[in-house]
Amino acid sequence: MSAAGVRTSAAALLAVLLLIVAGAGCTGGDGSGRAPRSSDPAGTAAGAKVLAVKIDNVAPARPQTGLERADVVYVEQVEAGLSRILAVYSSDLPPVIGPVRSARETDLELLRQFDRPTLAFSGAQSKLLPAIDRAPLDAVPPSVAPRAYFRGSERPAPHNLYLRPERIPYTASGTEAVEALGLRFGPPPPGGRAEDSRTVRFPSARTAFTWSAERERWLVALDGTPARTSEGEPLGAATVIVQDVTVRPSTYGDRSGNNTPFTETVGSGSALVLRDGKAYEARWTRSGADADTAFTTPDGERIDLASGPLWIVYEPR
Repeated sequence: MSAAGVRTSAAALLAVLLLIVAGAGCTGGDGSGRAPRSSDPAGTAAGAKVLAVKIDNVAPARPQTGLERADVVYVEQVEAGLSRILAVYSSDLPPVIGPVRSARETDLELLRQFDRPTLAFSGAQSKLLPAIDRAPLDAVPPSVAPRAYFRGSERPAPHNLYLRPERIPYTASGTEAVEALGLRFGPPPPGGRAEDSRTVRFPSARTAFTWSAERERWLVALDGTPARTSEGEPLGAATVIVQDVTVRPSTYGDRSGNNTPFTETVGSGSALVLRDGKAYEARWTRSGADADTAFTTPDGERIDLASGPLWIVYEPR
């Protein structure tokens, strides 16, 4: 080949390469315009963005929709001693999540453990809204994303507001949210004691877990009734952490005059880790709002989780 022909072939090859690079920058592997999911969660989880959804947890709101596909489920105390759920998604997204309810001050400190999460909620009292605006998160209530929410016809308001997550500016990372918390899946620590059930009581609510060896899950019961998905399947967790916390009055209240409790998730205390049909005594520590919560054995060794959904219940001291 002549020198001119070599130059022409090289120029053509360079042009093709530039087109490939440009195309890769515009679309994901599926041509959707989104970055493809990582096949290496350990390398990307530290910066993984999560979607947190505030979910109703009183009897008229059950069964909840999409809760079984959450990576992490937090159960916290709200007004009148009732409970409410904060479900965190990252590895997968269901088409519908709900019923969606309002945010609380506790959520803002809790969610500081994640890297600028997206928070979906039905609203909040006017005094709390400025704090939500200042918080390092992306808030997407119905006023911001009206097309993402709809009212179901089978339940009365306020227990019938649902979210279509594909209609908000969020894309699942494909990584497990537990890894964004600095936690890992792995073998259980040595020791532990056989445990087949555990109940956490709030003043007006109960959350119970019963070990099922057949399903390899802690089956959930809410206020004495077995919890189920919207398809009728039992709702379960691979690991349950009962975290001993201080729950104190806040400066907020509801329309009925009930004070909104604030759950302190910064500090330290005892915990109980349930996995594989055993209970492990543990300690939890979180040095500041920007720090992750560490769960360790009494002698300071990290406790790993069983693979699957994690439920964390904040048990009042």
